Amino acid sequence: MSTSVFIPAHITGFFSIENNEDPLKNGSCGAGFLLDRGVKTTLSDSSEFNINFNQGSDIVINEVLKYFEIDDAFEITQDIQFPIGAGFGTSAASALSLSLALNEFFDCGYSDNECGQIAHKAEVSLGGGLGDVIAQTGSGLVFRTLPGAPGVGKIKSFEEDLYVATKFFGEIDTASIIRDPEHKRIISANGHECLEKFGKDSSVDSFLKLSLEFSQNTKLMTSEVKSLVNYFNSCDDILGASMAMLGNTVFAFAYNESILKELNIEGMNIDKLYTKGQP
Repeated sequence: MSTSVFIPAHITGFFSIENNEDPLKNGSCGAGFLLDRGVKTTLSDSSEFNINFNQGSDIVINEVLKYFEIDDAFEITQDIQFPIGAGFGTSAASALSLSLALNEFFDCGYSDNECGQIAHKAEVSLGGGLGDVIAQTGSGLVFRTLPGAPGVGKIKSFEEDLYVATKFFGEIDTASIIRDPEHKRIISANGHECLEKFGKDSSVDSFLKLSLEFSQNTKLMTSEVKSLVNYFNSCDDILGASMAMLGNTVFAFAYNESILKELNIEGMNIDKLYTKGQP
């Protein structure tokens, strides 16, 4: 017997940090989008306990397992389809897909929201993204309007038919930024301003403009990211580009996949926005 659960990657364009002593309310507000690749977790019968993954470590897996009292032998296999530490929300997708898979495989009786809350608490404990888990329960473009875990925070989804180019330049330590007082102050001040504007105009164009504004004002862009973002934004038929928060990664939107392919940028990936029901 086996069970597989897929959770899409999530990239944030802008956000505000909303800390709370209650881990279920500790989170962020912001806007981002989901991709049609992410993390697939498969559980299967085994004579002994095994963990298999194609990159990273078992730290997220072990953190989630703390919330489940399971004595049976079984095997966990995780296919992580984007770089770790690059702003794709892979740790959250790992935690959420595992929580949901464990619940189904062992018939634990948790609701989807309760599984999401386990994943969110694991992320908060490990210093991961504060808003990725709840966003990954959405579809397309995701607006996080109230911070917290699934069932506590609130999101709005906007489904769009778009292609997304991404290029990864290296890791950023998310925990070191979201826990630094000065970074938090600058991020949240700019994030609140962007959130207010996006609440009035939640279009793709508005998201791209505000994401670029946020990345420029917070001064989080490295020189290589800034250079590629500027190049994308100078190209015809590219809707807009900015930096993944928080990752040393560039993203760009287009309606036509061929437009992105014709740029022929080394190391660039092209995906579609994820919508509910995929894959």
